[in-house]
Amino acid sequence: MKQPIDIVIVGAGMVGLAIANLLGKSDLANVTVIDAGKKPIFSLEDDLSLRVSAIAPGSVELLRAIGVWDEIATERACPYRDMRVWDAAGHADGPETVAFSAAEFAAPQLGFIVENILVRTALLNKVAQTNVATRFETTIKSMRKSSNRYELELDSGRTLAPELVIGADGARSFIRDAAAIEIDSWPHEQKAFVTHLMPELDHRNTAWQRFLTDGPLGILPLDDGRVSIVWSTTPENADEALAMTDEQLASRLTGISGGVLGRLTPSGDRGAFPLESQHAKHYVTPGLALVGDAAHAIHPLAGQGVNLGFADAIKLAEVLVSALEGGEFIGDRPVLRKYERARKGDNQLMLNFVRGLNKLFSAEYSSLQPLRGAGMAAFNKSGPLREHAVRVALGLR
Repeated sequence: MKQPIDIVIVGAGMVGLAIANLLGKSDLANVTVIDAGKKPIFSLEDDLSLRVSAIAPGSVELLRAIGVWDEIATERACPYRDMRVWDAAGHADGPETVAFSAAEFAAPQLGFIVENILVRTALLNKVAQTNVATRFETTIKSMRKSSNRYELELDSGRTLAPELVIGADGARSFIRDAAAIEIDSWPHEQKAFVTHLMPELDHRNTAWQRFLTDGPLGILPLDDGRVSIVWSTTPENADEALAMTDEQLASRLTGISGGVLGRLTPSGDRGAFPLESQHAKHYVTPGLALVGDAAHAIHPLAGQGVNLGFADAIKLAEVLVSALEGGEFIGDRPVLRKYERARKGDNQLMLNFVRGLNKLFSAEYSSLQPLRGAGMAAFNKSGPLREHAVRVALGLR
């Protein structure tokens, strides 16, 4: 019997733990997950976490296949069944508003809004039932290439030399930088301001997005009746929002939302982080592969970040399991390139689309407003084009 191959996954976020679960089913690999942070622990007694994600139907199917979706859905996942997108110059119910519903696709919902910590905890609970080893609060001091593999020196002094290192450690990836993989970067000159609010009107399980001249405002429904907002705006506006009183913030956010849900009352923590899109010039090199934000970071306006990462996880796991079963060396570049070829083009298209959309709708030129409205109205009536675009966004291809 062949000796199992060693794989180290750096990063225990949602994407890293998804890959760990997919690979943990194979007895041909010894998988270790390393993360510098604390072990995630979800509790219903805790308030809703500030960091939430839109989980598309395609990602739900992955989580269901892993065996964790039922746990997530019965805890605190909020379905959204409708979506409305409109320009600041128009109205949420105007003819130029892009609106679609789950009923159009014979689906019970378009997706779910879920706390990141809930997804991570469910994936971690599941991976604990496999032979995958997890090491939290563990820092990698250095990484160097030795022959056809990378050696990782841990803060404990231990050295690991797996056949494959998977970098799932986020947009500021240590693994990517240590492997000297360059990135193309596009700073947005925006910060994302995030918080939870209690709306005066029922959110009706609808995701709302209004394009403002300083950036988009996303309003996402939460399980307890509140909404989560992601306001991509100037750094000055975001910093001001962090410092506002609750009354000031309520007035500001109610105003820029167009009052679509009535008065929005602050009801949770606040946070802000800079926005930057980036794309690794290479996803793989012999002995190493990048996934998720380590490979591609995208503007949050389309809610596609974790869904692209989950798609990476599915394809990389598929390539690696096939190689293991076929007796191939998983660290070889020709093997890893199968994953890169399958994912890089799709990710680049989505990155370009979202960057362009943000730039178009953030333009202050008044002459563009009628064109934007006309374009949205035309898209709304485009039939097959509209349906295809929505299916791609929702992972329903």
